[in-house]
Amino acid sequence: MNMNTNIRELKGIGEKNGALFHKLNIDTIGDLLNRFPRTYESYSQPVTLQQAMESERASVKGIVVTQPTLSRAKGYQIIRFIAKDETGTPFHVRIFNMPYLKKTLLPGNSYIFYGKVLTVADHLQMDQPKMYKPDVYQEMTEGYIPIYSCTKGLSNDTIRKYVSIGFESVKQSLKDPFPSALLEKHDFPDYVETISIMHNPPSMELLYHAKKRIAYEEFFYFLLSVRQNQTHDILKTEENRFIPCAQTNRLIEALPFELTPSQKKAWKEIETDLYSGNVCNRLLQGDVGCGKTMIAVLSLLACVSNGKQGAFMAPTEVLARQHFNLIREMTESYKLPFVPVLLTGSIRAKEKREAYEAIANGTANLVIGTHAILEEGVVFQNLGLAVTDEQHRFGVRQRTVLTGKGREVHTVVMSATPIPRSLAMILYGGLAVSTIPELPSCRIPIKNAVVDTKYRPTAYKSIKDEIEKGRQAYVICPMVESGIMEELENVEDYGEKLKGVYGDSVRIAILHGKMKGTEKTRIMEEFSAGNYDILVSTTVIEVGIDVPNATVMMIENAQRFGLAALHQLRGRVGRGKHQSYCIFVDTTGNDKSKKRLEILGKTNDGFEIANADLKMRGPGELSGTLQSGDTGFVYGDIYEDADMLYLASEDVDQLLKEDPSLSDPENELLRSKWQDVIQNGYLHTI
Repeated sequence: MNMNTNIRELKGIGEKNGALFHKLNIDTIGDLLNRFPRTYESYSQPVTLQQAMESERASVKGIVVTQPTLSRAKGYQIIRFIAKDETGTPFHVRIFNMPYLKKTLLPGNSYIFYGKVLTVADHLQMDQPKMYKPDVYQEMTEGYIPIYSCTKGLSNDTIRKYVSIGFESVKQSLKDPFPSALLEKHDFPDYVETISIMHNPPSMELLYHAKKRIAYEEFFYFLLSVRQNQTHDILKTEENRFIPCAQTNRLIEALPFELTPSQKKAWKEIETDLYSGNVCNRLLQGDVGCGKTMIAVLSLLACVSNGKQGAFMAPTEVLARQHFNLIREMTESYKLPFVPVLLTGSIRAKEKREAYEAIANGTANLVIGTHAILEEGVVFQNLGLAVTDEQHRFGVRQRTVLTGKGREVHTVVMSATPIPRSLAMILYGGLAVSTIPELPSCRIPIKNAVVDTKYRPTAYKSIKDEIEKGRQAYVICPMVESGIMEELENVEDYGEKLKGVYGDSVRIAILHGKMKGTEKTRIMEEFSAGNYDILVSTTVIEVGIDVPNATVMMIENAQRFGLAALHQLRGRVGRGKHQSYCIFVDTTGNDKSKKRLEILGKTNDGFEIANADLKMRGPGELSGTLQSGDTGFVYGDIYEDADMLYLASEDVDQLLKEDPSLSDPENELLRSKWQDVIQNGYLHTI
């Protein structure tokens, strides 16, 4: 067997389990071993109830003191009993939908209860704790338990079992793509050891080094692709040289607002590039809501005014439609020379044929769309400028495909992810960088609050007050469904919970990444149209939805997100003329966590937040469920793993200097793996 062997060939995986693994996009042994745990649980020695209250989750040794009772409520079967810890302090225990335990939970029996200790009315309580016999639990304290993304019918224990079987079946065939000298230079574990540690870490120190190697490897392949495709020479162009036009100045003068100083500076830099006789390759980086889209419109206007075609590519259909509608409205209002067409994956076959024809014969001078623009059937007559929004969601190869549809095509890529300049220069070394750090003066600053779980009733009332004013709200949860990490809120259950809070008076929709694209688009468009009052969602709304009427965002388990990611999410409100609010719910009750989150309350400057996040990360501190900011990487986090980004940059430069074609025998495996990455993407080829 090897990494490409179908997972169903592993002993014990039949059609049923194979189908469940397929739901998680796991079809081969390689898919299984490269799907690393979301997080890890460590089982420390049991503590008292009072000590347990200081932690998010802890282990308490207790004795059952009352006969368990079984009752039914709201569709649940609930076992209730009282236990006492070793100090004699009583606590209530509730267990849901496990009625068979009533016969075994006898008074006098000792267990280790693992979970969160809550204060409920006048007593302490643990809901749905994991329970272990003391001798079994003692064995578990000797290591760390991996926690995987699961799906209904496929438990964490089952995934652990088949990861172990899969690893044993292929480990003899695994070879490290990195030369031994490189591993020794950075004291990295080899490939086999890295895979083993990631799935079964014997210590946090070894896990830290393994994770760093994984991040380094991802950055290495990314930067190798970037450096192989970039040139430090200034490319001249006569065929695609633009000449100054009056249309852009007329539009700026006609706008009902004045561009900010940073917008003016960014536009001047792009304008200079376009008219210089050189090919423009520029990154336009700016905070959420800073006005990058207007600079993109001006750039595209200069393009079509020079008789060329422009392309404006966005990562989601909703965002592409928003850009299309904006430019179409501006075209009508200001008599602009745009003839735009929309090209997305969901348009009908007839519309697609008509769009292709208009693009090919030059009737359409601006194409706005998603990845659909990259399809072979899209042939431009005279592509002059390609603008990519939220560029980190497109690979290097995808952007190359787009610019390859013309000759000497000018490129502007936009990003709302606040990246410190030192890191941006590494990630986008082949691009000039323009930055828009400030928001338009008409924007009302968002009011922020970092709260604990006791504040939820007040938050729900605040949301209801805003809805009664005709506004809308977002509630963000880190998980899609229950069964993965029980202590984290999930979209499906939370949506039902809010329906119970508000009844029929509030219209609630849920949204997450596992939905079909057409369903996600429908829900976002319905919310944009005001047909829902609350949207309960995962971070899928971070890009691609602009609802000025939404004035409240409530983020559950906020401590699980990086500050940059939280700032990105917060940017979905505060986009209209009304005061907006963002509520960060910290479920830890932890002073360190609260202090970190309060940075968001002190500033709305994404770049300041990104730098603060970078400084606050301690060495050896592993990320939780979510990455710090969505920069397009699967495992590497540019904030937490900034040190690996710097190392990978230096090593890639040195490698290409010594062996630009990667033809040396010692780089044979590295070249082969890198080609797999280019062909199949990092997730499947790590």
